[in-house]
Amino acid sequence: MTRPGPGPGRAGGGLSGRLVALIAVATGAVVANLYYAQPLLHDVAHTFGVGSAGAASVVTVTQVGYATGLLLVVPLGDLHPRRYLAVTLFLAAAASLVVCATAPSLWLFELGAAAAGCTSVAGQVMIPFAADLAPEARRGRVVARIMTGLLMGILLARTASGLVAQAAGWRAIYWASAALMLVFAAVMHRSLPGEPNRPHVPYGRLVGSTLRLLVDEPVVRRRAVLGGCTFAAFSVLWTALAFLLSAPPYGYGNAVIGLFGLAGVAGVAAANLAGRMADAQRATVVTTTAAVALVAAYGLLALGRSSLLALLAGIVVLDLGTQGMQITNQAVIYAVRPDARSRVNSAYMVCYFVGGAAGSVTAGAVFDAARWDGVCVLGAGFGVLTLLASVWDAGRGRATRWRWRPGGRAVPPVGPAMSPPPVRGGPR
Repeated sequence: MTRPGPGPGRAGGGLSGRLVALIAVATGAVVANLYYAQPLLHDVAHTFGVGSAGAASVVTVTQVGYATGLLLVVPLGDLHPRRYLAVTLFLAAAASLVVCATAPSLWLFELGAAAAGCTSVAGQVMIPFAADLAPEARRGRVVARIMTGLLMGILLARTASGLVAQAAGWRAIYWASAALMLVFAAVMHRSLPGEPNRPHVPYGRLVGSTLRLLVDEPVVRRRAVLGGCTFAAFSVLWTALAFLLSAPPYGYGNAVIGLFGLAGVAGVAAANLAGRMADAQRATVVTTTAAVALVAAYGLLALGRSSLLALLAGIVVLDLGTQGMQITNQAVIYAVRPDARSRVNSAYMVCYFVGGAAGSVTAGAVFDAARWDGVCVLGAGFGVLTLLASVWDAGRGRATRWRWRPGGRAVPPVGPAMSPPPVRGGPR
């Protein structure tokens, strides 16, 4: 039986600013588990006696674990109360992080990292929950606020990881995060609202219907392609960056490498701007601009091989493009199937993190073979794919904006072939 929670907002009674802030902070805290390893890969490689490609596999298995959780766990949010599902995931995340902190071998560390990735989907359980609670006219901005928390979690994860590793060794961050997960489990249990009972759906059918959304909903499918290509471009940089910064001409330690995560703080502004523009029906403009930014970023990053200023500028531009694309994508897809937002989010985010895993695994191999220049060519290639996909999405949206009845009268489209349903009357 579903029991109502004592929290600050209820599923049928609106969404308070306090609850939005709480979900944003919790989402940032749990998603940070995906990124602690990135500035530490050179230390991980040294500890376990592997090369850059072997160390980069830690990032890849974490993202694969996350994608697995998105496919197999997040859809449960359309079946079970999301309050209890989120709390359970926070507890499981704590256990996974303890495995990472104590692992004596690379394969066991990777196992813990994969489990930590899988359980970190707690944030993706709560984002569609907040979208359900939000008024339609504010949905884009609510999602943007929560994604701002997520972005801050990513930024602070890299920075905190580097600082803690410098002071107490690279394993210490996993102990600290395990304790934090336990704290948030208690807070979310007390604060998240309850939900009404929903019809029972067999688990196999639930997961199958998630994947079916990619077939039945062209908007979700196109946005999933955009998201996957975007996150691949993003992951290429952050997988290879620690190897660049720890070697000449930079030669930085863990603390300084972690501070580079703060260069992406501009992505916070992009998240909020993209949310407002999605509410104002400007999704196509943001999508195209973000894709151009990804390509331009790698031009700057290529100069960053020996120029710190160009490297920082490239990180900023890449984060602007990535966050602008992600917020717009989510604002659009959440309007497609209000009755199945957890599954829509799951289908989209599986593709998003499959793209990220592809970027990570190729970045490690390319850095071994062609160093930083090869990495920048690889990232720019993913950026070009994103730009082509954005042009395709814009063209498909225009092509399906109208249909013609006999007699030549144009009417708005209906059904699954239509352009993205509006966040406020239409995102385009």
